Amino acid sequence: MNIFLVILGKIFPLYLNIIIGYLATRYLKVKREYVATLLVYILGPIVIFFAVLSIEINLQLVFLPIFIFVFGSSIAFYILHRYKNHWKDASVNTLAFTCGTGNTGFFGIPLAMILLDPNSANIFIFGTLASLLYENTTGFFVTAKGSFTARQSIVKIIKLPLLYAFIAGLCFNLAGFRTPEIIIPYFENLKWAYGILGMMMLGMGMKGFNIHEDFDKKYIRISYFFKFFFWPAVVLAIIFVDKNFINFLNEEIYKVMFLFSIVPLAGNTVTLAVLLKAKPEKASFTVLLSTLISIVYIPVVLALYGGF
Repeated sequence: MNIFLVILGKIFPLYLNIIIGYLATRYLKVKREYVATLLVYILGPIVIFFAVLSIEINLQLVFLPIFIFVFGSSIAFYILHRYKNHWKDASVNTLAFTCGTGNTGFFGIPLAMILLDPNSANIFIFGTLASLLYENTTGFFVTAKGSFTARQSIVKIIKLPLLYAFIAGLCFNLAGFRTPEIIIPYFENLKWAYGILGMMMLGMGMKGFNIHEDFDKKYIRISYFFKFFFWPAVVLAIIFVDKNFINFLNEEIYKVMFLFSIVPLAGNTVTLAVLLKAKPEKASFTVLLSTLISIVYIPVVLALYGGF
């Protein structure tokens, strides 16, 4: 009960941002395309560049983003192939995207700061870099295929500044460069701006929602199975095997991996769906509903796991 109340109190402002986003689009005529562009092309690259500079890389930490990226990409391509003939529009593209990732940034980082010690929370933040990389490479590709050819999708990926921000941050990190102290407060403000606008995008994506067209039971059933059951089941299997036979990872990595597996669907599903005109209303409803379900789901699975 204590975990439930702490999580509910912490994430309540996030839901206010969703409402503000919807009202801003509905009544103030704020263009959601402009906000989506700001997130993907400006704030996202800045946040990931400085975040890469703030970590100390070791072999165990390297495993975490590699696993998240490879596992998520595998799910995305499987969904795209398996269900390509189930919808006549771009629904399968946003479905493939959202099944391969989770809301590790806007939702996951505050959750990690609540449940984990500071060092483990930093490990979680490092892992979110893999989610951002997935969302802007593999995720962007499978989503863009609903509106563009494979060649056009690859060209759009190459043009994404976030990819180069990640590479640049990694190069500076390995060269021994660190974020100057005077810039850190500015960077922290940008992280908050990124989180607030990202949650507002969920509400903005609800503009134009039609319950008859955008409430898709099959879409919801598939995405929720992979996010709420398949992801944690695979992660628990990896933890079991490593703990009993391999002993490569440690307890901190176990906790971070499990937390990654239980966050709701990614808010950036809506961001990319808006940019690529790939059924943002359906994506927004599904993501928003998963966020509401997580109020109960996360405390329950954490209790079953044994708590942090």
